[in-house]
Amino acid sequence: MTLEEKIRGRRVGILGMARSGVASAILAKRKGGKPFVSDNARAELLSEPIARLQKAGIEFEVGGHTDRLLGCDYIVVSPGVPLTMEMLKRARAANIPIFSELEFAAWFCAGQIVAITGTNGKTTTTSLTGEIFKAAGVPTYVCGNIGVAFTDIADQVPSNGVAVVEVSSFQLETVADFRPKACVILNITPDHLDRHGSMDGYKRVKYRITENQGPEDYFIVNRDDEILMTDPAQTQATRLQFSIKDDIAANTFVRDGALWIRFKGRETKVIATDEITIQGPHNLQNAAAAVSLAMTLDIPVSAMAQALKSFPGVEHRLEKAGVVAGITFINDSKATNVDSVVVAIRSMRTPTYLIMGGRHKGAPYTPIIEVGKPMIQGVIAIGESREKIFNDLGKAFPVSFAATLEEAVHKGFEMAHPGETVLLSPGCSSFDMFENFEHRGRVFKETVASLRNGKKKSESVGR
Repeated sequence: MTLEEKIRGRRVGILGMARSGVASAILAKRKGGKPFVSDNARAELLSEPIARLQKAGIEFEVGGHTDRLLGCDYIVVSPGVPLTMEMLKRARAANIPIFSELEFAAWFCAGQIVAITGTNGKTTTTSLTGEIFKAAGVPTYVCGNIGVAFTDIADQVPSNGVAVVEVSSFQLETVADFRPKACVILNITPDHLDRHGSMDGYKRVKYRITENQGPEDYFIVNRDDEILMTDPAQTQATRLQFSIKDDIAANTFVRDGALWIRFKGRETKVIATDEITIQGPHNLQNAAAAVSLAMTLDIPVSAMAQALKSFPGVEHRLEKAGVVAGITFINDSKATNVDSVVVAIRSMRTPTYLIMGGRHKGAPYTPIIEVGKPMIQGVIAIGESREKIFNDLGKAFPVSFAATLEEAVHKGFEMAHPGETVLLSPGCSSFDMFENFEHRGRVFKETVASLRNGKKKSESVGR
């Protein structure tokens, strides 16, 4: 079926009115389709997307899903929509194809697609990869599960351009023909077990990123990740590896204090590791992954080094939110799983009070105990998971509860002494209290800003 046949005059059902859902609807209409958008939420909670759809002249329904979706030729689902919902069960029973927003966007992308997935490090690696391509003068569009929906920019990517796409497991559940020119799996650790049912289910969904690739495409994996090495994905793509531990077998590796590439029979030094702006072992792995992706599309080493020297990191990932009365506040709202929290704790250099919690994703919080014992002075738990956090961590650390993130920030401020740190690293999704992790991070930073510099309340009466 040609692209024209896939979209022209087709009734495109779109489930979910979040950012990617609205973008999918607008793209469908622009390409000659007949989109219809459906969302369960009430109208008063969807004022902004409703305004965008009305302006574009796109039909929609809110407050529940009706049989109008079953009259569509196919359905495009937003990443946050669970595939177990009743309407999708009925659609499958009626043999209506269901595609992810990722799949739908890829139909309209004329340029190369570079895709990044994994449990942790996706946003940093995606952003850094985009900066490398930009440094080389390539028309570059950074998108996906990172802020800008792929459907927002898919048809803007020229044939000589690159879409650098952050890909989540939710998006990979419903791909059909999605085929990136180069892709990477950064790591696999427990995450989204509430949705995928088990580690094996989660892993198999991640591996779908390579299932349509051919020998002329590249599939890159982290040689330092035990799961990726002991149970590798099956692929027809050319397989490459990056490592910060193995300089013999990996294609991108660390040797003598520098990052190197080994490609097409040649070894080349990229940059001294101490010149890379983002520091820490996890960020060195992210840098190696980004360089590996750029290498496959023949990006000059000079562009790689330029981006690595200038890239400052990403918002909401171990981001310094301010220092108030000598107490440092760190915004790590992007840490939506336990392994990310472990990485954050390992990055701390002063006694730390940890704010965590939100919607539980199925994995235990106990891995925090071993890494946290020398550093964590107390845990402030918020959201739906706070009882679970208390049960898992309460024997190892003092755990207190806060009703809101704002209250948690104030509690952390009262508990901490000058020279110590208050770290927001939730280890959970944000959807019980916030629109997304960005919203959660903004609230944290706004609350820190409201504290202002000055004496703490408790200091005025002695401690």
